Amino acid sequence: MSAAQLAFNLVWLPALGRDDFLVAPPNREAVAWIDLWPDWPTRVIALTGPSGSGKTHLAAVWQARSGAQIIDGRSLVADDVAAWLEAGQPLLVDDADSAAEEPLLHLYNGITERRSTLLLIAERPPSHWQTLLPDLASRLAALPVAIIEPPDDALIRALLIKLFADRRLTVSAEIVEYLAQRMERSFDAARQLVARLDSESLASRRPITLRLAREILHELDKN
Repeated sequence: MSAAQLAFNLVWLPALGRDDFLVAPPNREAVAWIDLWPDWPTRVIALTGPSGSGKTHLAAVWQARSGAQIIDGRSLVADDVAAWLEAGQPLLVDDADSAAEEPLLHLYNGITERRSTLLLIAERPPSHWQTLLPDLASRLAALPVAIIEPPDDALIRALLIKLFADRRLTVSAEIVEYLAQRMERSFDAARQLVARLDSESLASRRPITLRLAREILHELDKN
């Protein structure tokens, strides 16, 4: 089985100067929402997914297309809201679930009034945020949510292939399959596993073999 066969039914989305974004069933709906802009059915949407799932990557694709200004949710303060809105550009709030509620509500209302667009990025859907302001909670509850789901088996295999290729590592399909069947099913776990294999291979001057893959998986399982 070749690497190409392992990545069946998957396509690569160019990401405007960044590494290719791998489109697969767990993230296809989120990609479709990004592609739909500027014809969103609402002025504000949320993009959510696990750590390392590609939210920042997709946000960068949208930012490049829309010309949006990026705001760090943790530093959003009321004094800045008027200036952001006055600029008249689409806005993107990263770590939106960490934003202070009153400034976020004012930003939401201002975007709607000006008929601009706002993308909120967070790991959890807005319905899971601990929102105390009733007006903000009601608005967030009504948002469309572009969700990146945890990776399925096909995406894990393809992600491993991509991560190895990014590091210019040659790994057999047998090793990819071995890792995919035994590793934790998460984007972060795949990145950590490939980085650890690369590091150990360089340090020990050993190729990445099934034996090394077993050793690293066992080591990571203990941590």
